[in-house]
Amino acid sequence: MMKKTAFVPQLCIRRGTYDINFYEKAFGAEELRRWSNDDGSIHVAEMSIDGAMFHLHEEVPNTDTFCPDTVKGVTTIIGLMVPDVDTVMKKALEAGARQISAAKSYDYGYRQGEDMDTFGHLWLIEIVI
Repeated sequence: MMKKTAFVPQLCIRRGTYDINFYEKAFGAEELRRWSNDDGSIHVAEMSIDGAMFHLHEEVPNTDTFCPDTVKGVTTIIGLMVPDVDTVMKKALEAGARQISAAKSYDYGYRQGEDMDTFGHLWLIEIVI
């Protein structure tokens, strides 16, 4: 039972996806629950990164929810605030992410960089400095 309001992004993944280990390797995500299709592929996976929950949900074209591969572009930007931007970005790259912009410090008080995950989602990794 929910005790407080939470913001839980839902990221679309390709139908027929079986492996979501990227999120564990890159961000230390924990899989909380999974709903599978008859063939064992993932319908929905409930994930958590240090208590911040998000869902992976298979693409459902008849509801106009598409994964980045289908639209050939970014469908959302996920901001992940972490204590150490450089370490998290390095782990994501080692797990298979593609670097979009290297981490750097900005005059507005943030250190941030961008990585594209293996499903095509753009992650803005940042910290207030």
